Parts: sequence; structure tokens; C-alpha cells
Amino acid sequence: MSDASSSSQTNALSRFLRTETVGGTALLMAAFVALVWANSPWADAYQHLGEIHVGTDSLSLFGQPLHLRLTLAEWAKDGLLAIFFFVAGLELKRELVVGELSTLRSAALPVICATGGVVVPALIAFAVAHDDPRIASAWAIPIATDIAFALGILSLTGSRLPSGARVFLLGLAVVDDLIAIVVIAVLFSTGLSLLWLGVAVAGCAAYALAQHRRITTPLLYIPLAALVWIAMLQSGVHATIAGVALGLLTRVRRDKGELEAPAERLEHRIQPFSALVCVPIFAFFASGVAINGEVFRALFTDKIALAIIAGLFFGKIIGIFGSSTLAVKLRIAERPEGLFPRDILALSVLGAIGFTVSLLVAELSLGDGADLAKAAVLLTSLVASVIGSLLLLRRGRAHTNT
Repeated sequence: MSDASSSSQTNALSRFLRTETVGGTALLMAAFVALVWANSPWADAYQHLGEIHVGTDSLSLFGQPLHLRLTLAEWAKDGLLAIFFFVAGLELKRELVVGELSTLRSAALPVICATGGVVVPALIAFAVAHDDPRIASAWAIPIATDIAFALGILSLTGSRLPSGARVFLLGLAVVDDLIAIVVIAVLFSTGLSLLWLGVAVAGCAAYALAQHRRITTPLLYIPLAALVWIAMLQSGVHATIAGVALGLLTRVRRDKGELEAPAERLEHRIQPFSALVCVPIFAFFASGVAINGEVFRALFTDKIALAIIAGLFFGKIIGIFGSSTLAVKLRIAERPEGLFPRDILALSVLGAIGFTVSLLVAELSLGDGADLAKAAVLLTSLVASVIGSLLLLRRGRAHTNT
């Protein structure tokens, strides 16, 4: 890789981390406002806001009706999160092709830890609630780490750790997101329409061809992206998968004479909107859970809530830290330079912060009964944030004194 290309990728990574840090703060504020509003005397107004319908059912394409009259909460879940997943797809493609996951040596530890951080939470969730029929889909709730929230906490409380900590956490979260995306696509695809799925695939193929032909005009890409999203929405596959697919099809290597590759240019332009608008708005509509004495009691008696808490907190820590320890001992992978086992443990606790994707999976798997599951996600994420912050501060002092 040339010095210019390396510098470009470093700048892209720095921009990504800065935006995700600010985005984590915005996400937290949106969730806080939603929680306060949902537990205030004006809670009915909050519920009514999310149920307002926007759009139309009168449009059709290829003789098929388009169901585009959605509630504001559905637009946030199916529309705005598609933009978030598009940025995730861009970042994943960049990391796999030219970034920290582009070589087997550099990718080994984050990939192994991300896999452990998905498998162990799922197994713990199954073990806790194996006799509850809801676990058939709810097991996927505790498998995801929130990249914006985790990077935000790391930036605020772990700034004195070596830079390898950020690279490790980013790689871990990117692979974690990929696994979660596959789970969403497989687990929550219902009533598949082959016609609409074919339209989505054709749209993706046209997008890839345009990238190959070096076409740059947004007059082509915006309609194509809209077509793929609409087709995916109608097909029965969750609409956010459209964002991932287009992100992964975007070119990440610069041509001679280009200042930025298309993926880097799009990420630079769209990521702030995703981190500061799309994700906070989704969090606002997804986090408004009524918290009272009955809910608190249910958090520690309901099997699904217990499965989420145990899976997300203990499962993530055991899965990530345990996988790291095993991989290093077996010499399958190496820790980033300057990081010690206790640093990986602190970062593993940040892995237990499940927010955006966990809340999405809770809605997809439990529907109207998702409020208790969301409360479990929020409580566990809060506890993981506090404990992770304290551990990072302590590890920062240790690195400063060495």
C-alpha cells in the first residue's frame, strides 16, 4: 500500500471514530429523552407520535402495489436504519479490503473474539430460557454490540490506552455487525416474494455495474438505491439488508487521479447523517419503555429478560475475553501491540453494550411484547457502560504510570 493510500485510510478511520464518538453521545441523549417522555404524564403523546402514519399505499410498480404507508417508528426502523447499515456496509468493505481486517494476521483476533461474543451470549440465552417458546427468535437479541455507543465510551474514558484498543474494538464491532446482519436476514425474513427479491437483486447488479464502469452521478445511484430498498421492503427480507448490500458493492480502492475512493467519499458524506440523525431517531422511537416497579420485578423474574441480561452481559464478556485468551495461548492470533489481558477485559465489557441492533432485534422477534426485552437491553447496556468506563479509567492510569 502506498504512503498516500495509507494516509487516506488513516484519515478515513479517524473521521469514522470521531463521528461515531459524537454519534454515541447523540444516541444516548435521544434514548434518555425517550425514557423520560415515556415515563412522564405525557406518555400517551409519545406513543401517539410513533404511531403517526406517513406515506401512501396508492403507488404500484410492475403492476404490484407498494406498501409505503408506514408509521414514523416504522420509517425509523426500516428506512433510517437502512442508511445506518449502508454506512456499516461501507466500513465493513473498507476494513476487509484495505483496512485492519485485510490480512489474516490483523483480522484473526477481532474475528475470533466477535465470533465468541456472538456464540456464547446465544448459548447462555438458550440455557436460561430454553423452555420459553419466545427464545426461538429472542436468542438473537443479546448477540450485537453497539459500535457508536462502545466507541463513544472508549473515547471518553479510554483515551490513555494504546491506539490498538480502538482498532481492536472497531474490528470486533464490524465483524459483530456482519454476523448480526446475517442473523437478521435469515431469521426475520418472512413470506418471501421471489418477484421483489429478483428486483432487489437486479438493482444491486445495476449498482455494481455502475461502480465497475466508474459512473459517479448521484442521479443514477439515488434512484437505484431507492428501488433496491423498496424491493427489499416488499420482498419479505428486512429492508435494512438493502443498505448492507449496496455498501458492500461500493468500490473502496482509489483509481489513479482520484482523491477519494467512492466508499470513502460516501462514508465521509453520509456517516454524520447516519450517526447524528438516523441512529438517534431510531433510538428515540425504540427506547421509550415505561419503567415502573412491575417492570423492574419482571426484569429479574421473566425468563426472556433474564436470558437477555445474562447473555448480553456475561455472555459478551466471557465470549470476547475467553476467545481472546484462548486464541493468544494457542498462538492463533496476537494481541495488538501495547495491550494486555486486562485491557482486553475492559474492552470486552464495552462489548456488552447492546443498543441499536439489539433494540431492532427485540422489535423484530417479540413485536408488541418487546418492551420488557428493551428494558433488559437498556439496563444491561447502562451497567456495562459504567463498569467498562471504570475499568478503562483504571487501565488508563496503569498505562500512564508504566
